Amino acid sequence: MKGIKFLFVVSFFLGFASPLFAQKDPKAKAVLDGMSQKFQSMKGFTASFDFTIQDEAGIGDRHSGEVAVLGDNYRLKLPDQEIYNDGKTVWTFIQTGGYKEVTINDAALMEGELTPSNIYKMYQSGFNYQLLPEKTYQGKVVHVVELTALKSNAPFKQVKLLVEKSTQYLLGWEMYDEQGTIFSYSFKNLKAAPSLPMSYFLFDVKKYPGIEVIDLR
Repeated sequence: MKGIKFLFVVSFFLGFASPLFAQKDPKAKAVLDGMSQKFQSMKGFTASFDFTIQDEAGIGDRHSGEVAVLGDNYRLKLPDQEIYNDGKTVWTFIQTGGYKEVTINDAALMEGELTPSNIYKMYQSGFNYQLLPEKTYQGKVVHVVELTALKSNAPFKQVKLLVEKSTQYLLGWEMYDEQGTIFSYSFKNLKAAPSLPMSYFLFDVKKYPGIEVIDLR
């Protein structure tokens, strides 16, 4: 499914921009810096999330998942699949019915991609940004920061980050591609979790007898 390379999933970034469009707005940067510092101070976090994909015709697809992050490590639970990343290796585990498969990649190949462990600092290079009017989201007042990529060859042209005004938490974001498709992500039950064991981010093939292993390292 398009967009699930992300995010999470985990879709990657971003293209479009005239150099005359939105420059780096100091007010937007203050919001983004505050959000980034908030997440980095937590060391790690867990959350559930919803994500939707809506095409230009308004036809949508909705799913839910869970995520845990500790530094550069993350574990992402999605319908019928889980993604593990211990900072060195990425395992994508798919289990449907009686079929089990894991694809193994080098984590270094994901550099520059949008992942659960870098969503809060992706703005720091390669983007212009501006602060849009505040709005209510999940019953909370949020800052809306619009990011526009500097490169013209990326699959997404724009991203909007929704940052809670009172806590500086990132509550959600929207990604727009050149075909008019909107990818929306919404965090729920966000909690600091600085003491997650490293074993939580490792996939153990031995626990799944008969699994097909595709090692691309």
